[in-house]
Amino acid sequence: MKKRHDFSQSKPNPYVKKAKRQVTIRLDESTIDYFKGLAIETGIPYQNLINLYLRNCAADKKRLKLDWAA
Repeated sequence: MKKRHDFSQSKPNPYVKKAKRQVTIRLDESTIDYFKGLAIETGIPYQNLINLYLRNCAADKKRLKLDWAA
């Protein structure tokens, strides 16, 4: 490995549409267990499954029914 790398000629990765941002989120243990179970069944990491589910909800503009908040 070189001691110094020259990135002056580098280009953005054309295969990355949008990089993911790391966030901290607090989830119930049962929710994590549910997605970990799906991960075992599908072979997809549970964090990816949570991201896919949330992305689908956002794309469909799903809203929670907060009847208890009224």
